[in-house]
Amino acid sequence: MAETVPVRCPACRRDHLYAPQIYPCACGAPLAPPMLRGASPQPITHRTWTDDWVTVRCQECARQDQWPQPELGCPCGTVLRIPVRPVSAAVPTPPASSGPGSLLRPAHIPFPRTATVPRPSFRPVTIRTARDAVTAAARYLTWLGFSDVVQPEVRPSSGIDLRGPGLVAQVDPSTHPATLRDVECLWLNGLTASAASVFFSLAGSAQDARARADRLGIPLFVMDLTGSPQPVNAPADELISTGV
Repeated sequence: MAETVPVRCPACRRDHLYAPQIYPCACGAPLAPPMLRGASPQPITHRTWTDDWVTVRCQECARQDQWPQPELGCPCGTVLRIPVRPVSAAVPTPPASSGPGSLLRPAHIPFPRTATVPRPSFRPVTIRTARDAVTAAARYLTWLGFSDVVQPEVRPSSGIDLRGPGLVAQVDPSTHPATLRDVECLWLNGLTASAASVFFSLAGSAQDARARADRLGIPLFVMDLTGSPQPVNAPADELISTGV
């Protein structure tokens, strides 16, 4: 259970008890941002993507990742940013028996290796429409080993085009590179669903978006009009090599 801290709204002086949202770490351990007791909450008057994320370290595997900044909405209408205890500069050395979340491994967590039989050649789908791009991505994910990949009839507001057990995927068929916000929104959807996140695009991704995907362990694929996805970062290469 996450620790509870008292919070007083500086606008109306109302007192609250706040407990941060618990999310699963990539290693499976429940994890919540550690509250900074005694620090005053700050009213949010202007939002930036940088301020909306904090660095949190898992006590089980020592992995560090970006997590949503804790916030509290007061009935007076003020939204408060709850201070989080910063990650110390010293990083504990994981024991030799530590699992795949160990900092001795790359920043991303490998997908579980269950594909022991070589896959047949992938059969692409020619892309003529945005719907074709989603279909091509769904077929590719199935080829990688994901089961029951579902394509909704109408694209949801979340931007998630494909879902399956343990999977959320986004397909960007536009002519503009994927943005940092695209990657972070996909990651947050995967975090909420305790699922792996995969991103496909026709125009690649911006440099900051790719850097964030590398850090968060999100596989990025670029597709040409033949419908053949190509990996563009290390998590994508790893997903192809290990399967699911």
